[in-house]
Amino acid sequence: MTRPASSIGPEDRVDVRNQIAYRDAYARTVEARVADVDASGEAPLVVLDRTIFYPGGGGQPADRGMLLRAADGQAWTVRGARKSGGDIVHELEPEGTPPPARGDLLTVDLDWPRRYALMRTHTALHALCGVVWRDHGAKVTGGNMVPGSGRMDFEFERMSGDLVAEIEASVNAELAAKRDVRVSVLPRAEAFAIPDLIRTKINLLPAGIEEIRTIEIVGLDLQADGGTHVSNTSEVGSIRVTGYESKGRINKRIRLELVDPDSEADG
Repeated sequence: MTRPASSIGPEDRVDVRNQIAYRDAYARTVEARVADVDASGEAPLVVLDRTIFYPGGGGQPADRGMLLRAADGQAWTVRGARKSGGDIVHELEPEGTPPPARGDLLTVDLDWPRRYALMRTHTALHALCGVVWRDHGAKVTGGNMVPGSGRMDFEFERMSGDLVAEIEASVNAELAAKRDVRVSVLPRAEAFAIPDLIRTKINLLPAGIEEIRTIEIVGLDLQADGGTHVSNTSEVGSIRVTGYESKGRINKRIRLELVDPDSEADG
């Protein structure tokens, strides 16, 4: 008998911070067992005892991919994932076949080209944030991305084509500098002692979070962040700014895209 994913007891829960995507963004496949299933809605929901799927957040969309049952080769398409308490819930396409059962051994496969494009895009946006903060002291007021392109909103009163061209050139110079990208997890007090770690207009980190995950583009940028990134800025390639616009008196939007959105990681 299945039960809603949200009803899983504490003994079954997997801490979101310990999910593989948060530690190893390059993991493309993993074996996992089904911890719970909810087949009561239009789309079956599955919780695994471990997963490589990023559940979305911070402007980065959730991963997509496949689940493959080792016993008989039955496959399911994962159209999205989300956090629910301490779990990551995988939403399956309603394809008419019964969902996997609790205890089934599955192979979990990412849509890797899509994930890697998001990793490159996310790191490019952090490079943009780093340049804008370093050179202009402007805080972030919003952001979003899809594979290969994204936008960031900043506290700018004025913006011009010349300024945007200057920012684009600076971002590309930083990406070409082959800067390492490092992931760390710090106690909350230690993280908040770092000057300018939180550069959004509003601190969106819940008060109950005791550890803060940070992403550092060495020599350029350090931010609290939960998303997936490449390990070196050289993997991003170069970007182009595709537009800019005013979203308010002190709110300006910059849009960018990867020059080579289909580039893939080696290996």
